Amino acid sequence: MLKIFIERPVLSTVISVILVLLGVLGLVTLPIAQYPDISPPTVQVSASYAGANADVVLKSVLTPLEEQINGVEGMTYMTSTATNSGAATIQVYFNVGRDPDQAAVDVQNRVASATSLLPQEVTLAGVTVRKQQSSNLLIFALYSDNPAYDQTFLQNYAQINITPQIRRVTGVGASNAFGSRDYSMRIWLKPDVMAIYGLTPADISAALADQNVEAAPGAFGQNSDQSFQYVIKYTGKLVSAEQFGNIVLKGTAQGQLLHLKDVARIELGAQDYSSNSATFGKPSVGISVNQTPGSNAREVITNSVKVLQEAEKSFPAGIHYVPLVNINDFLDASIDKVVHTLLEAFALVFLVIFIFLQDFRSTVIHGVSVPVSIIGTFFFLKVFGYSINILTLFALVLAIGIVVDDAIVVVEAVHAKLENGYSSPRRAAIDAMSEISGAIVSITLVMAAVFLPVTFLDGSTGVFYKQFGITLAIAIMISAVNALTLCPALAALFLRPPTEEHKEEQAEAAGQANGDKQKDTKPKGFLQRFRVGFNAAYDAIVARYT
Repeated sequence: MLKIFIERPVLSTVISVILVLLGVLGLVTLPIAQYPDISPPTVQVSASYAGANADVVLKSVLTPLEEQINGVEGMTYMTSTATNSGAATIQVYFNVGRDPDQAAVDVQNRVASATSLLPQEVTLAGVTVRKQQSSNLLIFALYSDNPAYDQTFLQNYAQINITPQIRRVTGVGASNAFGSRDYSMRIWLKPDVMAIYGLTPADISAALADQNVEAAPGAFGQNSDQSFQYVIKYTGKLVSAEQFGNIVLKGTAQGQLLHLKDVARIELGAQDYSSNSATFGKPSVGISVNQTPGSNAREVITNSVKVLQEAEKSFPAGIHYVPLVNINDFLDASIDKVVHTLLEAFALVFLVIFIFLQDFRSTVIHGVSVPVSIIGTFFFLKVFGYSINILTLFALVLAIGIVVDDAIVVVEAVHAKLENGYSSPRRAAIDAMSEISGAIVSITLVMAAVFLPVTFLDGSTGVFYKQFGITLAIAIMISAVNALTLCPALAALFLRPPTEEHKEEQAEAAGQANGDKQKDTKPKGFLQRFRVGFNAAYDAIVARYT
């Protein structure tokens, strides 16, 4: 069967060309990352109980939620935090490989069953469930050297004009501004004044709920014999501090009214003041960018930076941005080092082949077959859903020294036939392959058996072993295909029987190894002298140990 690949070298070449083309397609479409994605899927549950301390939040919010969430499918463990500002957060961690979208749905269903157990204030504010993205790809700060723009303005400006654009970038999973400085109407109550009028915070909340509403008043003259129909418009929810201040809390029989502004200070401020940030000593807000699983980290960062550069043109005077964390810096440096190592290993392997085989034609065969194995591997990495990362590239560095063995076996076998009297390279290749094809298959199976078992490990460590082992196994198997198809075809085309000059060099090297001095066969050029000296030293070492 292998004879057909030798007699029809075009068929062997087409197989290799297809592998290379598929590998190139995989190479240009594979996501690029520094390391494989080993972080477990995480779902975050957030709630807020305004005015409650950490102990109240723990007992009334976290405990009911934890009891319902515990045991959700695929969950490994969860952590929870409660703060004195009334914030409650639960992080639910799942097994590696769990679909984060399905995990979020499962947690949402558990949270829904706990809603009736939560305080009314918490359910009104809402309990949010969202999947957590992996580590931040890009973090930048938006700061202002103009005193007119404080941290609250910066955060709201970012959430309106910057983060929505970044979220539309392909591959961006989330983009969030740190902190909770959304514009809010702050009502600072005066306890002493409220005590005089016999008011409690519940009375204030009731007045707000009663007078700050969005109503649907309807229309006049609908479905009647009137000539005109009038749509009733209602002011709706209050929008200014003055409007909130005019909310009526109490009235007397004499017509006197007690307004909200009489018992509270009202201003437009931030939703939360628990955190502050500064960059270069000036007010700032941090913004993070996360990627979706399987996206190209480099492209995500590059496109996000382009969005920032475009948005910067319309920044108000005095507002600037500065990058704080950019994974591309580490990604480019680490992958660049691995690529250099890959090229160096490639060059060293072929230098060693040329030194030992001392035949440029034989070196060309290896120079063609090894890249086919390496490039073709990228297609199968795409099929398995892997990425180009330090681990897979390191596996390819190691694969260079392994996949070249199959080609060496084929070329050496054909060389041996030609040196033993074969005058036809094609016949030498056919006979050599009939003898060593079984050995090539055995070599492949043995080497694959070394790396494949580790791919069955589970957990985060298993992800590393799996990508490393499968990358090597694929390269080894493609190398075996090349050794059975492309290499013998190239050997039949390129290799030639040894010339008289080559035989004389071998004879002189053998004589020098035995201590004989032959003056009439002195080599002429540098390469000839090198080959004779190298072969003589090699034969002497072999003779010493045999």
